[in-house]
Amino acid sequence: MKKWTGGTLILSLALLLALRYALLPFSSSTTATPRRSRRRRPAHLLSSLPGLDDLFPPPNSTVEPQLGHQSKLVWRHMRPLLARSDALPATADGVREGAAAYLELAAALNSQTNPSAESRERSCPFSVTGNSSSLAIPCGLVEDSAITLIGVPVAGNGTTSRFQIELVGSGFGGGGSDAPIVLHFNVTFAGDDPAIAQNSWTEAHGWGEWELCPAHSLASANTTIKVDGLVRCTEQFGESASPENVNGSQSDDVGKSLKRSAHLSVSFPFAEGHPFTATLWAGLEGFHMTVNGRHETSFAYRERLEPWSVSEVRVAGDVDLLSVLANGLPVSEDLDLVGDVELLKAPPVPKRRVLLLVGVFSTGNNFKRRMALRRSWMQYESIRSGDVAVRFLTGLHKNKQVNLELWQEAQIYGDIQLMPFVDYYSLITLKTVAVCILGLFKLEDVAMGIWIQEYKDSGEEVNYINDDRFHNAGCEPDYILAHYQSPRLLLCLWEKLHREHEPICCE
Repeated sequence: MKKWTGGTLILSLALLLALRYALLPFSSSTTATPRRSRRRRPAHLLSSLPGLDDLFPPPNSTVEPQLGHQSKLVWRHMRPLLARSDALPATADGVREGAAAYLELAAALNSQTNPSAESRERSCPFSVTGNSSSLAIPCGLVEDSAITLIGVPVAGNGTTSRFQIELVGSGFGGGGSDAPIVLHFNVTFAGDDPAIAQNSWTEAHGWGEWELCPAHSLASANTTIKVDGLVRCTEQFGESASPENVNGSQSDDVGKSLKRSAHLSVSFPFAEGHPFTATLWAGLEGFHMTVNGRHETSFAYRERLEPWSVSEVRVAGDVDLLSVLANGLPVSEDLDLVGDVELLKAPPVPKRRVLLLVGVFSTGNNFKRRMALRRSWMQYESIRSGDVAVRFLTGLHKNKQVNLELWQEAQIYGDIQLMPFVDYYSLITLKTVAVCILGLFKLEDVAMGIWIQEYKDSGEEVNYINDDRFHNAGCEPDYILAHYQSPRLLLCLWEKLHREHEPICCE
């Protein structure tokens, strides 16, 4: 009995201890604290940002009078946005490089007694040509700009022969070894496996992801993705071809090489000892290479390496370069030939509130597109009367000549609002904010995606309404919006509206 009593007592004490332990709070070593939702740290203004003070000098600065006030109505309101701790990732670079461009422009204007005349004298040319390994591109590239090269690949000096074509970006201080490479196009004749490799390079991030053509074992989904509707790599495999089918000429050496290869593309665009004509042109989404009349490769633009930033073409390696021609380059209007300047100037904004403000996002060297808009739908009576105001929101360019041309254009037409940063596409959201600062806005661009998502996350409802007559790309009959139209097509559409009084596409 005593044994049972003792055992019962021990068991009871154990149960009490267990219950006591269960009722006590868990210690930090054994307890998993409830998961708390992460709260976004409140944004604050940075105490310093390289270049910010240069972009916003004091009122008594000698920089301000020359650059004018009317083209910078939004400028001073942008400083708090640029200095935010949660600003867009490219903001710091855009501000730093924008400050260098701003000071360079101000110095150029202050040193000229008649800046408009000198700027006109050194206007951006439509084409440049040369036959050396380097060709300067005065004012960058725009959509449909093309660079045509004629050359002959030669055998390497005891090594695998190869040559490169590079589009070098603008850089302050002369564009030396630290200048970004917007496109690196490398051709290698590696025995039975010739190939084309494409990439880009920046000092901050080094080389990006390589894109090979033919892809061989590295074939991935990227090779099937199209750029401007064109494949990234044209691969046509088959049996060996006779030498005379390669670039339209004959070579015993090339013939032997082809016979050794059972899987070699029958139409690899380059061959040692055979001349080629290669055209590299800028599309809406990327660069495209055409060799001897056939599309070969496409390369999508990479972030902060847009075509407007290209300042030089470099050719190196095992190739005899015969000529280089760059045409379709951005050209500013010659005022002596415009003739109808007064009809193209922005009308004065009435003291009463305007009915609608239209903000047009534009890069600095897109002179021709802006002129096409001024000559087409900006001639509507509602715009000419001042009821509707149209303003181009344009960032600074890395090229001093482009900025001089842009400044002159802003003074003449009065419809440009300059932005205090270099014009990277990733900063387009800041232009959206600038439109909001100027007045009411309606924008269908993807830049609104970030704002829409945050609006939905806050619990609000967003309704999407589609109309098939709003076309995101191209033009369809009975359109309300025809998107991505070249300057020539814009003027054609405008002419058809006037003549036919119907929305008829030109192509």
